[in-house]
Amino acid sequence: MNLKFTLLVLLIFSNSMFSQTKKSLVDFFLPMEPQSKLVAKGIWGNDNVLPRDTANGLEDSKLKQWCYWDGGIVKDAEGKYHIYASRWDQKFAHSQGWKLGSKGMHAVSNHIMGPYKDVGLVYPEWKEGLGHNVMGLKMHDGRYAVVTSEVTNGEVFVSNSPNGPFKLLGEIKVDPNGYSMGLARYNTNGRMSNVRILLRPDGKYMIVARSTAVMISDSGILGPYKIVNDRVYKDYPELPQTKNEDPTVWYSGGMYHIVYNHWPTKTSHHFSSIDGIHNWKYRGIAFKKEETKIFKYTNGTINDWQYIERPGAYVENGHVTHFMFSVIDVSKGKDRGDDNHASKIVIVPFDGVAFDNYMANLVKSESF
Repeated sequence: MNLKFTLLVLLIFSNSMFSQTKKSLVDFFLPMEPQSKLVAKGIWGNDNVLPRDTANGLEDSKLKQWCYWDGGIVKDAEGKYHIYASRWDQKFAHSQGWKLGSKGMHAVSNHIMGPYKDVGLVYPEWKEGLGHNVMGLKMHDGRYAVVTSEVTNGEVFVSNSPNGPFKLLGEIKVDPNGYSMGLARYNTNGRMSNVRILLRPDGKYMIVARSTAVMISDSGILGPYKIVNDRVYKDYPELPQTKNEDPTVWYSGGMYHIVYNHWPTKTSHHFSSIDGIHNWKYRGIAFKKEETKIFKYTNGTINDWQYIERPGAYVENGHVTHFMFSVIDVSKGKDRGDDNHASKIVIVPFDGVAFDNYMANLVKSESF
């Protein structure tokens, strides 16, 4: 047997072995360690989300005042975790609350899983705190930033401290760069939506918003951001081309990742790219509500949230360690004001080291 033939056999065997162990993003979620006793009585929610850990993430378990949505986690120099998210008064139905009453808020915890304490509005002096699709991040210069879109145009607020005060820096600017401006500002009001800002390791800022098109700025957090590609799923006609939303973007293991949600089928899809601009490759279904159960506790209890939206990846030491989700116990139309249904933010641990190793091996196998 000559050397070339031997190497060919080994290559075929190794590729065959790799294909037999094909995984998707959902395979790397880990069970949730309860931060308090699982509770089934005296809290809101249908049986499908009971019992649950009310100390996980951010919620108003007695529904005294708030429903929560959106969010991004930022760790400060003292080791505390900050969630910047949206809230509205529970007197609103879900369909009303995010449109009419949503405001940017801030919560703090000593543990990434929670419990998070609501400490109030982030920027109350600006339009009484108006905000939705709210997320936070630490900027390249060390300052803290909070971003809002959907019910606003796409504004950035900054502070030297994670505790504020946050002041308006300005509105995000976009250079279409030969592409349709609709990839950045999707509705008739010209507002941005679902904005996620990522700090690239090359010192630039990167936005992925509702369309999933990538926008990059080398002039600071306000831009102008140049649109550098079209929707990441455009070259995959087998995937739904409409009704996609809620992308999250992160960089880990030497590559960029986008996960977005096709809301009618409650299915999230995963793409990756080496440089975050070119060659976005489809990596399969990230998770599907009807088939995968993400919210599983270490004792085996499962919370089956009716809607799982607004995913956000938290990266530390180069790997994703947790994902956060906005969840609701019933269909949105059944969440009325002053009832026993609501939304909250849930945080789920993730084996980012194993995920990045898997992705690195996958990319290597594709180079043969």
